[in-house]
Amino acid sequence: MTTEETPQYVPEHTPRLSWAQHAPEVYKAMVRLDGAARKGLDAKLFELVKIRASQLNHCAYCLDMHTRDALAAGESIARIVQLSAWEESKHFYTEQELAAIELTEAVTVLTDGFVPDEVYERAAKHFDEVQLTQLIASIIVINSWNRFAVTTRMVPGHYTPGQHG
Repeated sequence: MTTEETPQYVPEHTPRLSWAQHAPEVYKAMVRLDGAARKGLDAKLFELVKIRASQLNHCAYCLDMHTRDALAAGESIARIVQLSAWEESKHFYTEQELAAIELTEAVTVLTDGFVPDEVYERAAKHFDEVQLTQLIASIIVINSWNRFAVTTRMVPGHYTPGQHG
């Protein structure tokens, strides 16, 4: 391909359903729950958790949104890129962030069993009970958002940072 040619990308898929339009009260409740869950959590940590859960759930729409929000909050590209391989790149993160990322994985991938005591205890060492509760709520909320977005095939690529909150 020459530098003058424009790549021919595959066309965007169309959403299956505009769930927010058809269930506005559910959508508004989710927005309120999301806002309540984030209280007291560092913005960058909050976005790392959302990105990691979205990676695990293969939610392209939420990955697009939360990557943009993380960058807008001052997160580095390197830390976002390394997040999918955090176990091999721990030196990019603080002990507190690693505990939150590990807890995110355990809560998100419940089909692996349950949240192991050692994962919970590691998180409890880095967050007080209020923060830990907020963190758990944030993980649960992003998993819910992921399931809405994946099921209804929300289209990534059009989000503007801060657009939804």
